[in-house]
Amino acid sequence: MGPKKQGHLLEIIDEDVQSVNAFQGRLRKINNNSSYHHNNEDSGHDSKRRKTNKHEVSKDIGLDDQPHDIMEGISPEDFRQYHKAKDRVRNFYKEQHEMQTMAYNLQARVNYKTKKRAKMTIWEALCKLSELIDDSDPDTELSQIDHAIQTAESIRKDGKPRWMQLVGLIHDLGKILYFFDSEAQWDVVGDTFPIGCRFAEENIFYEFFEGNPDNSHPIYSTKYGMYEPNCGLNSILISWGHDEYMYYIAKSQSILNEKALAMIRYHSFYPWHREGAYRYLMNEKDYELLEVVQDFNKYDLYSKCSPKYDLKELEKYYKDLIDEYFPQKYVEF
Repeated sequence: MGPKKQGHLLEIIDEDVQSVNAFQGRLRKINNNSSYHHNNEDSGHDSKRRKTNKHEVSKDIGLDDQPHDIMEGISPEDFRQYHKAKDRVRNFYKEQHEMQTMAYNLQARVNYKTKKRAKMTIWEALCKLSELIDDSDPDTELSQIDHAIQTAESIRKDGKPRWMQLVGLIHDLGKILYFFDSEAQWDVVGDTFPIGCRFAEENIFYEFFEGNPDNSHPIYSTKYGMYEPNCGLNSILISWGHDEYMYYIAKSQSILNEKALAMIRYHSFYPWHREGAYRYLMNEKDYELLEVVQDFNKYDLYSKCSPKYDLKELEKYYKDLIDEYFPQKYVEF
């Protein structure tokens, strides 16, 4: 897809989707300036660290008062062991890395804004996810609704605020996209990464990006690509999938706060929040959100060894929690 066609697609998408006006300006700059480049060194943000903010303790835990530590008895080295992963995981990432191009991502956002899918309650959507096993995940064979409950319950046991418990429940709900617009699992699940700039080596199975057309693009293959140093994560395209999809749904149809939305949007952005990549694209606000996402990640990842819960026993609690943050009973997916 040439720059003119990209510009045309960007005109179709409104400003609320990935700061499209900013993208449009950058693409015009690329077209009009053949010497466009970004060879600056990192700005030094890599060395910045901040103290983690204390979380509000939930007043409605509904569990015993015993202290809970999600990491108790858990070895982080036992998770995300992709070199031991089944063939289905490697095959998934090969396809994902080759297919997640700028052209695809622009079209995916057009589809999101222009297509009608389904209208259902959050709980109904969660139940629908019981039919999906994530091919990209080497750590669990459970259905998505079981993983959702595991995550939410681990957050709840730690006395985290109710909004964070809800994030644990719905963070992967965007995977319902698999039953609507997806071509396969590659455009729904898996680690996410920026589109429109060089693929960082910290991405899992980095070698598979060799088959992605953007990897040899004169602009998209450069360090900053179509972006400016420290432009902020909110100004870049993150590969399309369940994170982005659910972020847009929650942003427009819930009253969840900024931290909750960041957890939803970036929880699969492992090269960023776990491996330390793409710091040169971050602004000051992103460093605050990084701590929030990292705090959430330990529940998302390490709760997978928790027991499988009885959905019937927990259904009322979580339905009430959903109603608290999604004012409209039926959500447009």
